[in-house]
Amino acid sequence: MKRADLVIVGAAILSEGRLLSAQRAEPPHMAGGWELPGGKVDPGESDENALIRECHEELNIKVSLQTRIGGDWPLSDTTVLRVWTAKIVEGVPQPLEHLALRWLTPDELYDVDWLPGDRPVIEALATHGLT
Repeated sequence: MKRADLVIVGAAILSEGRLLSAQRAEPPHMAGGWELPGGKVDPGESDENALIRECHEELNIKVSLQTRIGGDWPLSDTTVLRVWTAKIVEGVPQPLEHLALRWLTPDELYDVDWLPGDRPVIEALATHGLT
């Protein structure tokens, strides 16, 4: 696989057997869709540091990253998604950059309309069970 031009990182934030999902506010073509919190890795920033930063900026929480889920999940020819499970170590999630947040039990994983790029990750989480 060629090197990705853009890396997006996502957090599968788990608590009490539930997964935190976030509803996008923008851009317009993605607004209303559900995703794992996260965002772009800045130049010179590690994937892990970017994800910790994004969770703080988007949700006003501090997280501890746990296990990486899969490898590079392709979002386009030049963009990949990299996902880690995470636990909240400080704060209560707030939708600072999202329309809404929702904690999903394993039985509720498909009650929201996941964005296409997140669906394979959700499938992997569902197959391996939330921990």
